[in-house]
Amino acid sequence: MTISQIHKLFLDSKGVSTDTRKISKNTLFFSLKGENFNGNTYADKALESGASFAIIDEPEFKTSDKHILVNNTLKTLQDLALYHREFLGITIIGLTGSNGKTTSKELINCVLSSKFKTTATIGNLNNHIGVPLTLLSMTQETEIGIVEMGANHQGEIESLCAICKPDYGYITNIGKAHLEGFGGIEGVLKGKTELYRHLKQNDKAVFINIEDQKLVNASSGIKSFSFSQTSKSDCTIKLIEANPNVIVSYQNLIINSNLIGVYNFTNIAAAIAIGNHFNTPPNAIKGAIESYIPTNNRSQIIKKDSYTIILDAYNANPSSMEAAINNLTTLNDNNKIVFLGDMFELGSEAKAEHQKITNLITNTSVNEIYLLGKNFFQTTSNDPRVKKFESFENLKSNWKLKNKKVTILIKGSRGMQLERILNLLN
Repeated sequence: MTISQIHKLFLDSKGVSTDTRKISKNTLFFSLKGENFNGNTYADKALESGASFAIIDEPEFKTSDKHILVNNTLKTLQDLALYHREFLGITIIGLTGSNGKTTSKELINCVLSSKFKTTATIGNLNNHIGVPLTLLSMTQETEIGIVEMGANHQGEIESLCAICKPDYGYITNIGKAHLEGFGGIEGVLKGKTELYRHLKQNDKAVFINIEDQKLVNASSGIKSFSFSQTSKSDCTIKLIEANPNVIVSYQNLIINSNLIGVYNFTNIAAAIAIGNHFNTPPNAIKGAIESYIPTNNRSQIIKKDSYTIILDAYNANPSSMEAAINNLTTLNDNNKIVFLGDMFELGSEAKAEHQKITNLITNTSVNEIYLLGKNFFQTTSNDPRVKKFESFENLKSNWKLKNKKVTILIKGSRGMQLERILNLLN
């Protein structure tokens, strides 16, 4: 069966599914494979649960006309997504970067959805499976699609661009993320800017923060729409303050966001600039930015008893960790405590990068410093404020923090699950 024929079945369905535990009736089930499972073995269950067809890639599982045999189910899912993207012919904005991808995507979606019918990546479904699922969630009503693309190895952004064919691209920044997979910071730059190279080859355009010289250099020769705090750019957005919430000015409007930290200014500015490029009314942009409230452990401000908690435990790398610490030092609060959890996927750089963060935090006026995880546990410090715990369980059993009026930063990689600290604060 050709992709064109499968696409006709798709249009007659209610979408695609890849998990029999969450299947909906009249969907196309794709029997994907993983390290510990073979989706083909679930094809019959999917049909029993209401799927209209099951896409399989192993002949022995084809027992009815409801089973569609292909060479590779993942490749077929990706080919179907590309076919659907071209069938719709809508404007696609692709974005990637080391930090701030998801926050930027959500802000851009908030702004553009105030004028257009948009479809954006849900959560962080931004990989070789998530991007096709995002494209296949778009309909003929969608006017602009916003596709987040994640990667931890070179070549991945290039392959995702080949599937979604973005008309515009935005890279948030280049930082010390996934150093192990990319092969160092230069590898990160080369991998993330695969988006730029795709756009240049296809005569498309980028949105660029001209105050980021590294990205300015990398985007040379590509059609661009620029933003910054200066009048030298196509769109000017100025930072007023971030203490803790980010407040910006744009076209004589003051925009009070619910995001904290100077590091979120660029995420907000990018959303404003992209809205500006698509002629979104300034007041609509203001309303959209002010209505966005961060969730999912990303730069959340939580008030609990006498604590003001900055929960930023969705992810962490040396660049975002440094930004969070620097932001904490700018806050006016006198009493400050930090909980820092291990940063993952740093490879051979892990020991050095964790030590750098330990040195950075001990050079601040933070009152108490709690370091969690095997990497932080191995760092050295003679500072009496530093308490190191190899695991959350060790922290939990040695808890001594007393209830007092204090600002607390909680920051670590997703695998550390540092949001569990909230249950200890009472």
